[in-house]
Amino acid sequence: MREQGMSRLLIFLACFVLPSSLTAEDRPNILWLSAEDISAHIGCFGDPYAITPNLDALAEKGTRFTNTYTTAGVCAPCRSGIITGMYQNSIGTHHMRCDATLPEWLKPFPIYLREAGYYCTNNSKTDYQFSQPSAREIWDVSSSKAHWKNRPEGTPFFAVYNFTGCHESGIASKEKYESVTEGLSGTERQDPEVFENIPPYYPDTPTVREDWKRNYELITAMDQWAGRLIEEVKAAGEWENTIVMFWSDHGIGLPRAKRWLYDSGTRVPMILRLPEKWRELSPNEVDDRLVNSVDFGPTMLQLAGVEAPDYQHGVSFLRDGPKRDYVFGARDRMDERYDIIRAVRDKRFRYVRNFEPLKPYYQYMNTPEKGATMNEIRKAEKAGELTGALALFSAGTKPVEELYDLENDPHEIHNLADDPAHADKLAEMKAALFTWQLGIGDLGLIPESEIAVREAAAGSAYAILHGDTDQSVFIKELTSVATKASEGEDAFPDLLAALDHEDAAIRFWGATGLGNFADEAKELEGAVGKLKSALEDPSPTVRIAVGRALCRMGEVDPALQVVADEMRGKGEWARLEASIVLDELDEAARPVIESLQAGLSDQPNKYITRVSNKAVNDLLGTTNSVP
Repeated sequence: MREQGMSRLLIFLACFVLPSSLTAEDRPNILWLSAEDISAHIGCFGDPYAITPNLDALAEKGTRFTNTYTTAGVCAPCRSGIITGMYQNSIGTHHMRCDATLPEWLKPFPIYLREAGYYCTNNSKTDYQFSQPSAREIWDVSSSKAHWKNRPEGTPFFAVYNFTGCHESGIASKEKYESVTEGLSGTERQDPEVFENIPPYYPDTPTVREDWKRNYELITAMDQWAGRLIEEVKAAGEWENTIVMFWSDHGIGLPRAKRWLYDSGTRVPMILRLPEKWRELSPNEVDDRLVNSVDFGPTMLQLAGVEAPDYQHGVSFLRDGPKRDYVFGARDRMDERYDIIRAVRDKRFRYVRNFEPLKPYYQYMNTPEKGATMNEIRKAEKAGELTGALALFSAGTKPVEELYDLENDPHEIHNLADDPAHADKLAEMKAALFTWQLGIGDLGLIPESEIAVREAAAGSAYAILHGDTDQSVFIKELTSVATKASEGEDAFPDLLAALDHEDAAIRFWGATGLGNFADEAKELEGAVGKLKSALEDPSPTVRIAVGRALCRMGEVDPALQVVADEMRGKGEWARLEASIVLDELDEAARPVIESLQAGLSDQPNKYITRVSNKAVNDLLGTTNSVP
C-alpha cells in the first residue's frame, strides 16, 4: 500500500537499454559511506565550524541533498527501513532491539543486486531488527574484513562501510572520544568557547560545549576515514566507474535529537557523487527535494539498472524520479521506554502527533542519562533553572499536537498547533499523516506484547495488518481510536465503547484513553464498573492498561495487584509494559514494591530490569543502577 503521491515511476538510465540486458561491464560500482549519529555539521552543508575537506571535495563533484530525513531518530529501526525500502512500523521493525519476522517475499535490496551480478559487502554494521534473511544471505561478506577488492574479476561491487566513531558513545565516553580523534592535528581541533550554534534547548555550560566540541572532532575523524576509502577506489582505477553515496542514519547523538523526530533527530546530510557518464541523472550541485531514508535502496537499484519491487515504500530520488510532498517518521519503543510519536514534514512545516502525551519528553532511559549534556539538563531541572526552550522540553507532559514553521523556527520550539492562522496547514499535515498511517498499516499502534502473539499466528509482523483478508477497515478503526485516546472528554463515548471491541488492540486504546483522563472519566456513568470487569480481559496488555486507568482513578484494589502479577506473566513485552506502568504510578505502586524488586532479576530482557530498578530506586530513595 502506498501513500498519496508516491506511485512508482520506473525510469531507466539513459545509457542503458534494459535492466535485463546489462552486463557486468555496464553496471556501475556503488560505494556507501555511512556515519552514525550526526547531523549536517559538515562544511559543504554550510556549517562554519566543520572541518570536513574530504566530504566537501566529494560534494564539489556531486550533489548535496539538503532535505534528507530518516524514518526514525535512532539507528536500528531506521536501518531496517533502509535495507528493505519499507517503513519500519509497517513491517514490525519499529521497536528498538526487536527481532521481527519478515514475510517471505520481502527481500532486502542487496539481494536484488547480488541476483543481478553484484558483489555485495558490508563492513560491518547490520542492526536490521530481523534474523531472516540472515546477513550471510543478504551479503557476499558482512564482517569487519569485508572489502570490495575481494570480488571476482570483472564483477561490479556494492560496498557499505560504516563509521562507528561518531556514535553517541563517542561523545559520552572520554576514552572512546580520545581514541577516535587521536590522529587529529592541532588545527583540526575545536575551541568550545567560539560556538554560537548551541541549541536553545541545552544549558549553555562548559560541559555542554565540550560535548559540542567532541561532536565536531569526531566528524572530522570520520571525514578522514571517508577520504581514505575514496582514495582506495581511486588508487584501484575504479573512480570513474564508481558511484559514491555518503549519509548518516539519524541526527546528532544528544538529547532531544537522537531518538526524536524533529530536524535535530531526523534531518541528515547526504551526498551523491556520480561518475561523468551518469552525471545527467543528478547534475545539480544542490537538490532540495524531500528524501526519506526508505528511498535509498530503490535509488541504488535504479542506478544499477535493476527494477525495484513494487512493494517498496521508497522511491528513487534521482533527477527524473517522483518528487515527494512529504516525508514521514515514527518513534516507538526506545530501549526500555515506549513513546508512540508520528511526524510528517514538507519543505517548510513539521507536524508531530504525540499518541502518549502524558509521558514527559525526557523519559528516564539508561543510555542517554549517561551523557554529560543530559546530566546538565537534569541539574538545571533540580535547581529550578528552567527557562525558555529548556523548560519546554523538560516538561512532564507533551502537547497532543505540534506544528512548526522550520523557515522561521529552525529549532522547532514555537508550537503553532493552536494558532488559528495555521489551522489550514495543521489540517493538511494531520490528514497527510493519517493517510500515511492507513496506507502502510501502522503496526506501532498495536502494543508490542500483542504483536508478539499475532506475529506468530500470522507468519510475519507485516501480515498482522496485511493478511489474506482486507484489513483496511480495522486499520482505520485502530488509528482512529488511538488518536481519540488523547482527545479528552469528547472521545469518552467512543473510548468506553472500545472496551467491548473484539480486538484487544482497540480495547487497549479504550482503556488507555480513559486512564489518560482519569479524573474526568471516573465520573462517566458505567466507566469504573466496566473497567473493573475488564481486569479479567484475556489479553495481558489490556489488563495492564485497565489496571493503570483504575489506579489513576483511585480504584487501586485489586487493579494494582493485577498489574503487578504481569511482572511474572508469560509475555516478555507484557512484563515490560507492566513494569513501566508501576514506575509511572510512583508512590501508588509502593504496596507492590516486592514485585518490582523481583523484577530486578530473572527477566527475559534487560529493559524490564532497568525500569524496575528505576522504580525501586525512586521508592526507596536509592541510586544504584543496572547496565
